[in-house]
Amino acid sequence: MSFSSLGLSELILRAVDESGYTEPTPIQVETIPVVLSGKDVLAAAQTGTGKTAGFTLPLLQRLAAGPKVKANHIRTLVLTPTRELAVQVAESVATYGKHLPLKSAVVYGGVKINPQMMRLRSGVDVLVATPGRLMDLFRQNAVKFAQVEALVLDEADRMLDMGFIDDIREIIALLPKKRQNLLFSATFSNDIRKLSERLLNNPVQIEVSPRNSTAERIKQTVYEVDKSRKSALLSHLMLSKNWQLVLVFTRTKDGADHLAQELERDGISTVVIHGDKKQNQRSRALKCFKDYKVRVLVATDVAARGLDIDELPHVVNFDLPKVSEDYIHRIGRTGRAGSEGEAVSLVSADEVNLLVAIETLIGQTLAREVESGFNPKHRVPLTHQAKVRPKKPKKTKQQQERGKDRKPEKDKDRSGNKSHRRSKTKGTDKTKTTAAGKSRRRNDSEAVSPKQRTNSKAKHGMAQKSTSRKPRGKK
Repeated sequence: MSFSSLGLSELILRAVDESGYTEPTPIQVETIPVVLSGKDVLAAAQTGTGKTAGFTLPLLQRLAAGPKVKANHIRTLVLTPTRELAVQVAESVATYGKHLPLKSAVVYGGVKINPQMMRLRSGVDVLVATPGRLMDLFRQNAVKFAQVEALVLDEADRMLDMGFIDDIREIIALLPKKRQNLLFSATFSNDIRKLSERLLNNPVQIEVSPRNSTAERIKQTVYEVDKSRKSALLSHLMLSKNWQLVLVFTRTKDGADHLAQELERDGISTVVIHGDKKQNQRSRALKCFKDYKVRVLVATDVAARGLDIDELPHVVNFDLPKVSEDYIHRIGRTGRAGSEGEAVSLVSADEVNLLVAIETLIGQTLAREVESGFNPKHRVPLTHQAKVRPKKPKKTKQQQERGKDRKPEKDKDRSGNKSHRRSKTKGTDKTKTTAAGKSRRRNDSEAVSPKQRTNSKAKHGMAQKSTSRKPRGKK
């Protein structure tokens, strides 16, 4: 199937062709005709599947046929969780709409707000924004929503994870009730379901791959290693396997900075992006990485959704994420648009619970390896996924019949042998006990004088009378 068969205009098809794309991805095949028809969409889409073009292309075509935008107004609003993802979507809008008489802009926090206010003054057809900065602009009367025709929530699950739910509800309440709504999410939680029920009107549900799954083209491997040797193992893998472009995820900002120093000390060029870095620093680091000027980009999860790097071959989880869904978004940076990729996780014994959560979410057991020279002192325990043993094959009817024939004889022999051994042992013990008892009584009687025996008998007469055995019926 080609893009021309999806109902797109010639101007948009020309922009797609100039971008080097020839065939649509499955999510684009499913999404583009539905969005062109004006219906709401609820789509399960992994990162790297081409979903951005899936909603950008048809929305641009619908906007091109609509009225002119007014000052400070917008016609389509795209909300994203991170600055990096906002920039990525805005670049796609500019690329695919370059032959159309439409204006677009992107706004996000961490930079001065005045240039963004100036950009919105004349109005824009497509605004890509992070929720926090959009509300800042609205409170300063820099943006108005009366002309909004379509709302897109991109990476909706990530926005909820980052605590944007209140901002999203506030924004939705400000928009016109009559509009088209598109919700894209890589994972589906109960919160996403509740949000979609409130936001969408009879949506078309699109799901081209199982929910909460990882791309098939990504090879996933777990390296067991002690926590103190993780950085040494990463350097070893980089050098021994000659990895040239690697995206590494850490759990904390301090951990990212420390790892970068360790890699630089080993002669591996590295840059870092995380929440404490200014936007210009993050942009500069990402550009150096994309231009192959450095081999490693170390990032925290704040950047997991916004990195769009063509043919990124390797992603490394230096620390496993605390939220298991983030594992899908992290490794989704590789294996994009049909290319192959490799995701490596360095796992220590104290992370076994995080590993269990990830394997449960994706429904598979990750292959494990131990690198020579890095044998861990504390092995990572087997997860419940790995502990499942294959079932024994069922016996044939003939085997079952033979088993029934043999079973009585076996039981009889086994029972007889046990009984024989038990009685033999019991008899032997009884004999020994009786002989020893007789011997002790003889010795005691020899050691005691006749007078003492008489006194003893008189003293214990009742006991001897009660314990002595007499035949029944005789007095």
